Amino acid sequence: MTCPSCGTALAEGARFCENCGAQVGADAPAPLTPPEQVEDHPLGDAPISAPTRRPHDALPDPLPDPGRRPCPNCGGEVGPDLYCMSCGTKAPSERDHFRESPASWVGGVCDKGVGKSRNEDAMALLAGPEPGSRAVLVVMDGVSNSIDSDVASLAGARAAREVLRMPLPSGMGTPDSRSAAITKVFNDAAAAANTAIIAVTDPDSPNPASATFSAAVLEGNRLHYANIGDSRSYWLPDDAPGVQLSVDDSIAQAQIAAGMPRKEAESGPQAHAITKWLGRDAEDIVPMTGAIDVSGDGWVLVCSDGLWNYASEPGALKDEIAKAGTSDPTALAAKLVDFANSCGGVDNITAALARVGAMPEPVEPPPPPAAADVPPPPPAAADVPPPPPPPVGQNAPDTPPTAGPAAGEGAPTDG
Repeated sequence: MTCPSCGTALAEGARFCENCGAQVGADAPAPLTPPEQVEDHPLGDAPISAPTRRPHDALPDPLPDPGRRPCPNCGGEVGPDLYCMSCGTKAPSERDHFRESPASWVGGVCDKGVGKSRNEDAMALLAGPEPGSRAVLVVMDGVSNSIDSDVASLAGARAAREVLRMPLPSGMGTPDSRSAAITKVFNDAAAAANTAIIAVTDPDSPNPASATFSAAVLEGNRLHYANIGDSRSYWLPDDAPGVQLSVDDSIAQAQIAAGMPRKEAESGPQAHAITKWLGRDAEDIVPMTGAIDVSGDGWVLVCSDGLWNYASEPGALKDEIAKAGTSDPTALAAKLVDFANSCGGVDNITAALARVGAMPEPVEPPPPPAAADVPPPPPAAADVPPPPPPPVGQNAPDTPPTAGPAAGEGAPTDG
């Protein structure tokens, strides 16, 4: 009798090998066989500890495309050729104008602007279904003098959104530790956006794609934000002055810091020249970050310079929100885009909004002005007998009477 493991001779009836310790005899377990490999397994060759489902507290994906695209002119259905099947109006492509409404209290609109030939802005939004629970707003503005920035900005925004999908960390329990942990998450989001931009950039491009980056994460009444470039985040409360949260990385901002009036700096020739960006040639991709506690009801707004170019001050943006006459965030974002287009729309326009607190009551449109009193028509003229016929024969005048001036000939005119 020998050990099945090492071959050492064993005494009859032995249950264990004294050389290697292996169990022998009738009670020995069958040798283990490796599990059969399934090539089409969804986890592939990932380690067995790889997660098989999304954590329960991750924000859900935006709602899927409903399939039917409404015409912006009449509400009819837009066909595959981008023409409305009802009124015939041509609709913009889905890259030139798109909307996202991940929840009833969060929405945004991204538009190419009437003065641009393509949309280099991008946005990516997430929100929990419960109003005021948690929202992620990411806006990126592709730099117009770089190649393929429209592709890069959208890829970057979606990559950053995925990093911000999970709730922000608590750190080690102290305020400084939590702040440091959240700063790292925003740094990771910017780095992910930068990696996505580089991934879609032609390695031989002389002007590699680049973009700005602005993100806001609302968790309850705590609002965190980050930015690179000159896309912005605002907090616009209903009953208090609004505040611009982010600080631009731009020459205009440097001029303002040096004492130049804001209006003059933002309307100068270098108003939109940025000093930081994301992309292959970026030297610094660490965003500026911050956080505030928001109190009361109001709106979180993340936007590109295509909007704030016409309403930079928080008060001016609040005025446009008040004029919009709607409390639906996506409809309100569309109104802000319409406002910027009405002012010229010289750049791409993006507005993303999240509502804090109760929705405001819809503003009723003002009643139409009362019609001016119209005097009653004059009474019908009394019957007047017709004039007698002109004289004939010897009593007729030598020349016929002349006609009065025709309308516009010799009569007074408006100039």
